[in-house]
Amino acid sequence: MLPIKLLHDRVLVSAESDGERHSSGGILIPATASVGKRLTWATVVATGPNVRHMTTDDRVLYEPEDRAVVELQGSSYVLLRERDVHAVAAEHLDSEETGLYL
Repeated sequence: MLPIKLLHDRVLVSAESDGERHSSGGILIPATASVGKRLTWATVVATGPNVRHMTTDDRVLYEPEDRAVVELQGSSYVLLRERDVHAVAAEHLDSEETGLYL
């Protein structure tokens, strides 16, 4: 449990590695490769009281340039507003839901 209480519509996420990636064909893409504007996946660690569309442990998609990095207990996290999240991939779905909200 982190010693933090988020306010309003803030979301604290743990960003996935920005290091090397693999293409769908298995080709290794180094972290230094130049790519266009790329969104990043992260896992929600904590939410403020006014966040309506995500809960902890959801995976969210956000733009890495719109972030504020915070260090808590030796780990780095990203602080976002709920409106800065582009999509949520949730584990807890109803039967009519697709699993990805844009």
